Amino acid sequence: MSLFGKIFGGGGKGGKGPSPQEAIQKLRETEEMLTKKQEFLEKKIDQELVTAKKNGTKNKRAALQALKRKKRYEKQLTQIDGTLSTIEFQREALENANTNTEVLKNMGFAAKAMKSAHANMDIDKVDDLMQDITEQQELAQEISDAISKPVGFGEEFDEDELLAELDELEQEELDKNLLEIGGTENVPLPNVPSTSLPSRPAKKDKDEDEDDMEDLQRWAMEAM
Repeated sequence: MSLFGKIFGGGGKGGKGPSPQEAIQKLRETEEMLTKKQEFLEKKIDQELVTAKKNGTKNKRAALQALKRKKRYEKQLTQIDGTLSTIEFQREALENANTNTEVLKNMGFAAKAMKSAHANMDIDKVDDLMQDITEQQELAQEISDAISKPVGFGEEFDEDELLAELDELEQEELDKNLLEIGGTENVPLPNVPSTSLPSRPAKKDKDEDEDDMEDLQRWAMEAM
């Protein structure tokens, strides 16, 4: 039996291997155990260092034994560091493999669902259906165009004739306006007054000038 088989409790040839989730969980538990062992060794190293310093001058044998134990603990700590790195790498590989497995499983499930959805579909029937839809759309467009055309109830008019008639009406209106303008030339003008204007004295004061101006305006109004 392999080392990983012993760790994960695998059976013989006929035994069923652990699932990826189970293996990942086991690796995480092992990481936690080794991490606790690291913390324990770090504390032991600190204790042996304190013992060595304490007995450095008083009891060299005890100090040397403490340093030896410290070295062994440091060696174990280094080994645990390497083991943790290996376990972490293996756990990440299993997690990636498990993710890929789930992705492939879901993709296969989706492929089966798509195949099941297309099982009752015939490409020829689909083409026929799309052709029918196109024909119905064209027919609906023709009906809409026919409905939107104006209906004259059998009366058809020539647009050119209508335009010509409109031009004649405009010309008649223009001629009428010109005749009205020409008729204003025969309107009689006011007669020229036969009486002569009063002569203006050589010198007048301001009041007499105003009276003369009023008389002149009154004479002009009577002449009209």
